[in-house]
Amino acid sequence: MEHKPNQRSWTASAPEHFTGSVWNSRITEDAGGLTMIGVQFAPGARSDWHSHPNGQTLYVVSGAGRVQTKDGSTVEIASGDVVHAPPGEVHWHGARPDSPMMHLSLTTAGPTEWLHKVSDEEYGSADSR
Repeated sequence: MEHKPNQRSWTASAPEHFTGSVWNSRITEDAGGLTMIGVQFAPGARSDWHSHPNGQTLYVVSGAGRVQTKDGSTVEIASGDVVHAPPGEVHWHGARPDSPMMHLSLTTAGPTEWLHKVSDEEYGSADSR
C-alpha cells in the first residue's frame, strides 16, 4: 500500500488550453496507466475543445458545470455526477457562469488532443439547452 498525505499543490492551468481561471493538481503519477487530475474552474471558466485517444471520465466533486460535444449535445453537471466521453469524442467542459466547479479527470494512455478555444457564443449556447 502507498499512502500520500494531502500535501497537494494547485497550479494555474495552461491558458493556451483553458479560458478563465482554472487550476489543476495531478493526483496520480500514471499508476497502472491511469492519470487522475483534480481541476478547479472559476465561474464561467472552461477547457478548450479537445479529445482523448482512450476517452475521459469526469467525476464532479463540487459545484456545477456543463459538458458539450461537437454535435452540440450539452449536459449540466453537478456534485456526484459522472460523465464519460468515449475515445476520440471532441468536447469541452467547465463551470457554469454562476458557479465554480471542481472535477476529477480520469484518462488512460495517450496525450490529450487540444483543438481550439470555445467561443463565448458556443459557451453561451449551452445555456439554452
